[in-house]
Amino acid sequence: MSKKVIDIECCPPFDPVPWDDKEFEWDNKLFIKGKVCTLFYIPLNFGSVMKKLNRTIDNAKTEMLDWMSLSAHTSQWNMDLYLAVDKEISGAENIKITGRFYSRVYEGSFNETGKWSADFEEKAKAKGLQPGKQYMWYTTCPKCAKKYGKNYVVIIGKI
Repeated sequence: MSKKVIDIECCPPFDPVPWDDKEFEWDNKLFIKGKVCTLFYIPLNFGSVMKKLNRTIDNAKTEMLDWMSLSAHTSQWNMDLYLAVDKEISGAENIKITGRFYSRVYEGSFNETGKWSADFEEKAKAKGLQPGKQYMWYTTCPKCAKKYGKNYVVIIGKI
């Protein structure tokens, strides 16, 4: 059964090396999708959506792969949340993502997201890449980030 993403000090340590300044491909990488309400991009019900998705994963007796939870803002009022899973789950919104991607790892406070996004765009373009849709991977919950002393965030952009 999968580990609880929402429990206090629940997240494994994150190794940034495999994800920093990397290009890779996904071929039908499987996720389940949830929707988060936001207020000017600030998540309002992130925890309850994570709890629901985590229950869905547990009830299906499947795993969340690499502890990967991607978010993508659709507007200042909504955010899609994608949890990587190892099999399709009946009753869940199953999404497959395919394509070439570029990723960079950042570390620090969430209020630096705008700066990170600008840096991501700049670094990608310097490599001759044109990033499209972007996902943010918050690799640990706030309590685990405090425990480990690092708050890694990965930006993954389709290229």
